[in-house]
Amino acid sequence: MFIILLKFSENKGLAGQFMEGHKEWIKRGFDDGVFLLTGSLQPGLGGGVIAHNISLADLQSRVNEDPFVAENVVTAEIVEITPSKTDARLNFLLE
Repeated sequence: MFIILLKFSENKGLAGQFMEGHKEWIKRGFDDGVFLLTGSLQPGLGGGVIAHNISLADLQSRVNEDPFVAENVVTAEIVEITPSKTDARLNFLLE
């Protein structure tokens, strides 16, 4: 599984211009069963995504398709985690 940190860059002011495309990118991630959670990094630092069921190479390609990344509104950092123990509600992550 992966945590993707999308931190605002110097082009943060362009976010409104690319917001619809970013929202479509998020929707596609959920529709494809890759994204488990999205949300905002506080306080107003950008956003974060938890993803699974995808290889690192495929995830990197997907992240590069985000208009916020492509237009340098955010910089993306992908952190890979190999779960070894979870709360019972998250056992699907161990598969």
